[in-house]
Amino acid sequence: MGAHPFFGPEEFAARLMRLRMRLAQAGVAVALFDEIEAMTWISGYGNSENRWRCVGVPLQGEPFFLIRALDATPCRERSWIEDVPSFRDWEDPMPVLAQALAARGLAEAAIGLDFGSYCMPLARFAQLQAALPKARFVDLGPVVWELRLLKSAAEIALLRRAATVCDAALARAAAACLPGATQRAAAQAAMECFVAMGADPGPPGPISAGRGWDFLHAHLGEAPLAPGDIVHIELTPRIAGYSARIMRCVSVGPPDPALLRAAELLAALQDRQIAAMRPGALACEVDAILRDGVMAAGLRPSYDNITGYTLGLYAQAGPRTSDFTRIFHPEARWVLEPGMVFHIYASAGGASFSETVLVIEDGPQRLTQFPRTLLVNA
Repeated sequence: MGAHPFFGPEEFAARLMRLRMRLAQAGVAVALFDEIEAMTWISGYGNSENRWRCVGVPLQGEPFFLIRALDATPCRERSWIEDVPSFRDWEDPMPVLAQALAARGLAEAAIGLDFGSYCMPLARFAQLQAALPKARFVDLGPVVWELRLLKSAAEIALLRRAATVCDAALARAAAACLPGATQRAAAQAAMECFVAMGADPGPPGPISAGRGWDFLHAHLGEAPLAPGDIVHIELTPRIAGYSARIMRCVSVGPPDPALLRAAELLAALQDRQIAAMRPGALACEVDAILRDGVMAAGLRPSYDNITGYTLGLYAQAGPRTSDFTRIFHPEARWVLEPGMVFHIYASAGGASFSETVLVIEDGPQRLTQFPRTLLVNA
C-alpha cells in the first residue's frame, strides 16, 4: 500500500465512507470514476488520459485502480488502493475492466457513472457497454465534485499553505512589472517563487493587461511595459493539487485618478461581499452585494460573469482550470456551509481583486492576506 505525503489512511477512509453512502442512495453496486480530480480525491493518485483509466468503487469489497502498465508502479506508490489491474499501451482496457468486475461478481450489476465525465465521450461509453452487455448503467452526476465541496482539516491546511505562496509570489510578480520589462518577467518571478516555496511546478496563472473588465484571461503580453499600462496578475499555485488564488492589478507609473477610484470602490464592495459569506447565507444575496454595487457605481455597463467559484483540488493535467460546482450569480439558490472554500473575484474600471475565502462556523476567513489595494510601480 502506498503512502500519501499529505493525507493519512483515515482521510481516505472518511472519503470512501461518504462516497459509499451516496452510491447506496443511488442504488448501484459499483461505480467507475475516470476524471482525474475524482480519482485523485478517492485514491490519492491521478494521471493524464493518454490511455483511459478508472477507479472502481464497489459498495462491498475493496476498490481497484485500472491503469496502463507504465503507470501502475507510481499508482501503487501514492495510492492506498492495492488492487491495480493493468494493460499494455496498445491493448483495449475494457476487457481488463470487465474481468475485474466479473471477479467481484459485478459484470451484470448496476454500475454508476458520471454521465457528464470529460473522460467518457459517446464512443468510449459504447465500448463500455459492449464490454459489459448485461450491466445497467446509472448516472451518478458529479457526485465526487459535490462531496469535495466540504473540505477536511487536512485539505484546508494545504489550501492555507497555497494561500501563503499566493501572497509571496504576488509580491515578487508585482515588483517585476517595471517600465521596459514584460509580463513574462512577472510570470517568471511567480513561477520561481512557487517552486522555491514547495508548490507544484506549473503555470503561474493568467497575467494580462486591460482597462475594461473582460481582460482577465487574455494572453501573456510580450511588449515592453510603459507608463500608463495596467498589469493584472492572477496567481493559482497548487500544493498536491490544492489551489489557492489571488488577483491584483499593477499600475506601471502613476495611476489615472479614475483607476484609483475604481480600485477603492471595488475593494470596498468586495470587503462587504466577503463579510457576508457566513454559513446559511444564500449565494445569490452574497453575489448581489458586489454585482449590484459595481453597477450602481457605474463601474460596468453590464455584469456578465460570476463573482466567485469553488476552490480545492485541481488536476495538473485536467481540462478544467476552475471548479464551477458552486458559483455565485443572480440565480444561485444554494447556501454556504462551513468547510467550503471559494475564489471571490471582481474586475471593473480597469481594476481587479480576488481572494481565497474559507467559510467557517464563525463566518468568512480570508486565506490570502496580501494588502487589498492598487499596486503602483513608478
